[in-house]
Amino acid sequence: MKFGPVPLDQAEGAILAHSEQVAGGRLRKGAVLGTDQIGALRAAGYAQVTVARLETGDLHEDRAAEMLAQALRGTASGIAISAPFTGRVNLLAERPGVVCLDTGAINAANAVDPMITVATVPDHHQIRAGGMIATVKIIAYGVSGAALARAADLARGAVRLAVAQYRNASLIITDTPGGPGDKGAEAIAARVTGLGMEMAETVICAHEEAALADAIGAARGDIVLILTASATSDPHDTAPQALRRAGGQVERFGMPVDPGNLLFLGSLGGKPVIGLPGSARSPVLHGADWVLARVACGLPCGAAEIAAMGVGGLLKEIPTRPQPRSAGRR
Repeated sequence: MKFGPVPLDQAEGAILAHSEQVAGGRLRKGAVLGTDQIGALRAAGYAQVTVARLETGDLHEDRAAEMLAQALRGTASGIAISAPFTGRVNLLAERPGVVCLDTGAINAANAVDPMITVATVPDHHQIRAGGMIATVKIIAYGVSGAALARAADLARGAVRLAVAQYRNASLIITDTPGGPGDKGAEAIAARVTGLGMEMAETVICAHEEAALADAIGAARGDIVLILTASATSDPHDTAPQALRRAGGQVERFGMPVDPGNLLFLGSLGGKPVIGLPGSARSPVLHGADWVLARVACGLPCGAAEIAAMGVGGLLKEIPTRPQPRSAGRR
């Protein structure tokens, strides 16, 4: 691509590089200069303008952005591609879910040519329907077709959207005299419905191992969520023991995400069971969001995956936390 100032009588067919004021208003950058535009510029007193002109083998910014966006999506379903505009195309979620990225492929595509860029949300980011997954931006008005083809080959299929594989969830809340009751049920239900699932039921039982074991065994939902009145502070505390008593198993207690440290993950007869910390009563971003989203969407989420969540796992401070982290308390 050639770029620079040219005399006005040599500018026809080129792309205007900078917006210019003419009698009829503002002639926007990116416009292809035809006879009318040249006449308007001449009437406004311009003798030359800065333009970009594509050379043989170059692609216009809009076409290049569209091609790269299509390559990124590949054959994945649930992802829409916006119409190109000023060298930009967005990839949008058609359904709620979890974004899955091949980060190495995207990094490789971004290394081909500085004018070819892809920006995405983080890997395993939970997204709502209509949310932006990625944006492709061609920085210059045109780019080498060969470079674009290489970037597209490297990035092909690097973006996909995992959606919920379960229909619904049960929430079991334990209660104690003077305890929080069903506080937080609404926030947890919003997490479930935000993934495209439904709440099968909300059950309240005594904060006792036997009562909780019975409630776990009777839960109708495809996923079982447990919110206890008292914090679960040991792998053999009331809630994990109740799951074992019901015939289930605990795979992981504790996670390197804050808030969310006291979460536990297990199963009963192949049904996922997630023990939620009391801090999950708040609707703010929480380690429980990460675990629930991955479990619900059928993505790997076992002991190893939870252990790897620590980098980036220091989340926003929540106002309901009884002691700030800076005080050195649990």
